[in-house]
Parts: sequence; C-alpha cells; structure tokens
Amino acid sequence: MNALSPDVDRKLATAVERMPAFPRSVQRILELTRSINCLPKDIVAVIEKDPVMTMKIFKLINSAHYNLPNKITSIGQSVVYLGINTIKNLALGFAAAGILPRMNVDGFDVQRYLLHSLVVAGVARQLGGQFAKDEVDPGDCYVAGLLHDFGKVVSAQFLAAEFHRALEYSSEHSVPLHEAERLVIGVDHGVIGALLAKRWAFSELMVDLIRDHHDSSAPTSAALDCLRVADQVVRYNQIGDSGNPWRDSEPAAAPERFGEDIESLVVQMGSLDRIVAEARMFAQLANEG
Repeated sequence: MNALSPDVDRKLATAVERMPAFPRSVQRILELTRSINCLPKDIVAVIEKDPVMTMKIFKLINSAHYNLPNKITSIGQSVVYLGINTIKNLALGFAAAGILPRMNVDGFDVQRYLLHSLVVAGVARQLGGQFAKDEVDPGDCYVAGLLHDFGKVVSAQFLAAEFHRALEYSSEHSVPLHEAERLVIGVDHGVIGALLAKRWAFSELMVDLIRDHHDSSAPTSAALDCLRVADQVVRYNQIGDSGNPWRDSEPAAAPERFGEDIESLVVQMGSLDRIVAEARMFAQLANEG
C-alpha cells in the first residue's frame, strides 16, 4: 500500500481513537491460548471475572444447538464439554459484537454485517482445518475472519459521509468496495481495521491478515488464503452483508491452493448449514444486550 497523505492519516487516527477499547479480559484469553501450555483453569479464572460474558456463554451452550446431555452451570464445565478453542471463540465473538454500534448506520446494516463476519470466521476455520491443516492454526483463521472487516465499522461510524459515498460508488460502478474506498476515502477498510487491531494489541499476525486481505501485493500465506477465500465463499452464498456483494467477474482469491472454481470448492466443503445456524443464534444472543 502507498503511504497515506497527512490528511487521511489524521482522519484515520481520530476515527480509530474514537472506537471503544477491546475488553482486556478477552485480550488475556487470546494471550493465554497462544501458548501450548495454556491450562483450562487459567481461562476459567479470566472468564469468571466477567459476569456478562459468563451469562451469555451459559445461555448459548445450554441452548438446543449444542444439545448437551446435562445443563452447564460453570465455566469449568463449559471448557470440559466444548474445549478451550470454542470457549475462546465465544468470548471473542461476544466482545466483538459488543463493540458494534447498536443501531444501523446509513448504508450499513449492523446485524447483517455481524452475520457475515461470524460465518466468514467459521468458514475460514473450516478451510484451515480441511485444506491447510499442517500450515495454519484454524483458530487464527477464525479470529481473522471475525475481525477482517472491522475497518468498515470504524468508517461507518466516524467517516460516515465518505463511507456512504464509497458504498454508492461501488454499487454504481460495479467495483469491489475496497477499490471504491481507496478512491473515495484514500484507504481501504483492511488498513483501517489493522490500525484498530494494533491499537487493541492484537498479534502482529492478526494485524497483517486484516490489513492485507485486499492487498494483492502482500506476501501470501495459508492463513491469508483461507481468510480471502472464506470471504468469497460467504459472499458467493449471499450470507449476511458486508457491503460488497459477490460479482461473477471476481477472480479466485487463492487459485494455487483452492482452484479457480468457487462452486467446486463449495461442493468440496460440504454443507455450511451448521456454521450458519450457529452464527445466526450467536448474533441473536449478542443482540440481546
């Protein structure tokens, strides 16, 4: 990416600073789970200090979706039944959803955006486990999928006029939204999201994935391939809305790894119904406050 002009740089810095802080408890969970020596009791101790998070996790895992044999009444039990990674992803998802604006912004549907992000996260995780198992941590793919478009949230709230013009330009000229953003705002949502992820003290890997998911000049990696293709798969299936509908003219995002034909890839992946159902239920619960 080219260097930002001073005016754009100033606008972005101001917009990113106005975003809420990411919960420290969830940052701590991410730090702990990066270690292969992470102990379940350490995760439990962090989550139990957040009563709202605890309540939402109980409500979700005791739902019909998980169909567990017994009611879960402690975070310790939750970790035993679902595993550290699932609990981590639930905590991360609730935290991310809690930062979203409560109302739709002009041209930006918050709930459809959340559904898109949750399904991209699930699909990226599946792609990592199914096609790049020895090259990437599927958990990293999930986190990247959940957060990859957060730059749009920043723009929709704090660069609203410019973002709305970018959405209009993208629709009127049938070009990808990130290209319209570069023309109208001076930078795309990947760069904005990376600035936010850096402020939130996410790992360098996560910052790079968010920044580069629309940068064709960025060095490729298994995680980046999975993220880019997950976004295409979800838009191809018209699940949720990221402000960037699928276009039949789109080139394959990672043809060397996944081939040129997205329809064939979707067939190889199998049904996405479970990922979508889980995302819908999660989004509904997250919206309950």
